[in-house]
Amino acid sequence: MTSAVRLAGVSVRLADTDVLRDVDLALDARTVAVVGDNGSGKSTLARLIGGLARPTRGRIEVFGLDTVTDAAALRPRTAIVFSNPDAQIVMPTVAEDVAFSLRADRLPRPERDARVAAALERFALAELADRPAYELSGGQKQLLALCGAFVRHPDLVIADEPTAFLDGRNARIVAGHLLADGGHRLVVVTHDLDLAARCDVAVRVHEGRIAQVGVAAEVVAGYAASWRC
Repeated sequence: MTSAVRLAGVSVRLADTDVLRDVDLALDARTVAVVGDNGSGKSTLARLIGGLARPTRGRIEVFGLDTVTDAAALRPRTAIVFSNPDAQIVMPTVAEDVAFSLRADRLPRPERDARVAAALERFALAELADRPAYELSGGQKQLLALCGAFVRHPDLVIADEPTAFLDGRNARIVAGHLLADGGHRLVVVTHDLDLAARCDVAVRVHEGRIAQVGVAAEVVAGYAASWRC
């Protein structure tokens, strides 16, 4: 059976640096956390899975599709959320920004509007639909970024440090939406070990290699223990 996410012999070399080396990984869990130190290769791994980067060597498949040769077929099935929502918000108002995510689907306007309204309601943004997006708080902007991702009903959400700039309350809200069983799989790169431990499986990356894969709570506990002198 094909794994939802599979990397075989994957390496990434940028300039004179080996960012990832000989990565073999198969993931079938619904929620997967990726943890590790800064510079370990976590974000590069996420970008590879999302098709935003290409391997120097090896092959990556998501739902059986090659992320390089089958990129056009895979793109509608995945959504990516970054740590800085300002990099993802492109339209003037909240509702327009969510609708922009559906532009490639060419939906009839009534269906598009219904999808946008349902997504805004889900992320508690309905009352802000006509508000200029730049006026939102940091937490609201990240919810808007999530809303724009989830309105597409993706099969896989890839989130790279989605709670990095949020306070505790908004981090919990965002984590709740990411982890909720809405028919999607999740790969989340995070330094938030509470969020990581709530996932089903965790992957620990160390110096460009996969150091450990297993039950999230156990991998996270071992990673945290490694900090102790």
